[in-house]
Amino acid sequence: PTLGVSAAADRRVALSWSGGKDSALALDALAADAELEVVALLTTIDRARDRVSIHGVRAQLVRAQARALGLPLVEIALPDPCPNAVYERIMAEALARPPLSGVATFAFGDLFLADVRAYREDMVARAARRALFPLWGQDTHALVRRLVQRGWEAVVVCIDPQAVPGDTLGRRVDQALVSSLPEGVDPCGENGEFHSFVRAGPLMSHPVVAHPGRTVERDGRIFLDLVPGPGP
Repeated sequence: PTLGVSAAADRRVALSWSGGKDSALALDALAADAELEVVALLTTIDRARDRVSIHGVRAQLVRAQARALGLPLVEIALPDPCPNAVYERIMAEALARPPLSGVATFAFGDLFLADVRAYREDMVARAARRALFPLWGQDTHALVRRLVQRGWEAVVVCIDPQAVPGDTLGRRVDQALVSSLPEGVDPCGENGEFHSFVRAGPLMSHPVVAHPGRTVERDGRIFLDLVPGPGP
């Protein structure tokens, strides 16, 4: 068993959850592994804005995702700005408290950024846990195909306007989107070109209903504000 948790906890996994396509695909892969049990989703929230860090999605919508998935959501509120030392202290405190204190493995949807993986591995190792990367090294074109084939519906909610055209915002993540991306842009946006929000999928009991609101430019990125509920 992993140091610091019981043997019974060894199969329990908490998944880092942004609410986007990579998180959904990681959950899909973990759910298919009979040796593992996903017991919680872990989301970092911008405390001042009550939105998912980086993606900018309202925390209310990620809570709705968790309800549809039937999984508890552990929210970690972060200040903005959040220096690394502060982030690491807040994360360490969260890992030491229930329900995360009874979890041996923390999973992440990262695909190929080695420095990000090394940072995450070091962070959870300091808490005597292990890190798991169920999508690591997989072809990102194939991942988009799997997303569509499995029935996950994701919409682009944040873009880097230096990397992709403005009309990428609000589009569904599918083969048509991938075909329209400029040369050099990763199909899954792994280099930060775009981020997404999952509205429906095979593990969700019902869709998360939201409609496009205003767009906001901040810190060199453009965000689409998804508003809970059906459109006007």
